[in-house]
Amino acid sequence: MNETAIEGFPYELLDRASLRKRMNDLAGEGTPFLFIIDYEARQGYVIVKDLIDPEFIRFQIGKENTAHSASDSPKRELRWKVTPVSKEEYQKRFAFVVNQIRSGNSFLTNLTQPSLLTTNHSLPELYQRSSAKYKLWLKDAFLVLSPETFVTIRKGEIVSCPMKGTIDATLEQAEKQILNDQKELAEHATIVDLIRNDLSMVAGNVRVTRFRYVERIRTMQTDLLQVSSEIKGELPTDYQKRIGDIIFSLLPAGSICGAPKEKTLDIIRQAEGYDRGFYTGVCGYFDGQDLDSAVMIRYIEQEGDRLVFKSGGGITSQSHCDSEYNELIQKIYVPVS
Repeated sequence: MNETAIEGFPYELLDRASLRKRMNDLAGEGTPFLFIIDYEARQGYVIVKDLIDPEFIRFQIGKENTAHSASDSPKRELRWKVTPVSKEEYQKRFAFVVNQIRSGNSFLTNLTQPSLLTTNHSLPELYQRSSAKYKLWLKDAFLVLSPETFVTIRKGEIVSCPMKGTIDATLEQAEKQILNDQKELAEHATIVDLIRNDLSMVAGNVRVTRFRYVERIRTMQTDLLQVSSEIKGELPTDYQKRIGDIIFSLLPAGSICGAPKEKTLDIIRQAEGYDRGFYTGVCGYFDGQDLDSAVMIRYIEQEGDRLVFKSGGGITSQSHCDSEYNELIQKIYVPVS
């Protein structure tokens, strides 16, 4: 999806400056709102709670605007066919990224690609069926089923939980494998350091409170293990009226671009060959006091009568093309309850 207003969507697409100001103003007033910001933090939506119409938007981000039970979920078998980018095409893009890394232009670059998806479920049905931590559906646009927290803000404390590292949970000693993998350790440590530096721009007493903990995610294919860390900081007392400033200071999310951030963004633009749009942007909900938000991964985009699933992973100097290509495919799933 190009970064233009969604056809038939009854909400105004705002530019960066307008998004930032609107978030500051609403949070300063204590007014609850939903925000949706694209990957490059150039455009998005800020929608007051009372104006959110479930015909066009459904979300579960801490709070949920459409209560439903397991009995509402589709009962038929989920059919799922993926046509990823060819390995030959991926190899070209991977080689470009690795060359940039070996030339010293990046330590870590997140390389993603779109895959065609065929399924017998609509996006609203996948929303209903999913047990994802964070869910967001925009009519005729996209579906997000994300496991990754961007930031939470509660009582002046900001917390970020970057996610880096995925492995098939059915492999022998899978948790030990991923935690002992030196490439995965280096990649994760780089992102933790980046996020810690990002948070230090808006908060004090920034520290890593949990380093590389493992969570299990159940999918319709197999269980996955994902590795995250937790980083905390203390915001200034006037933080609520500067919510927009805080969020935009941290964008794009470090876990889906790389380090150093600005140069790596240039490499991504050259390497990927497509527009991410809202994929790997952030969405969040401010309830009048606290804020919760997610990185928009596990993302299915609706393009007319076809569906596109965007996925990828972090590339370092130690990466191997075959394993990175397999990880891109492995992440094309729906988390099911």
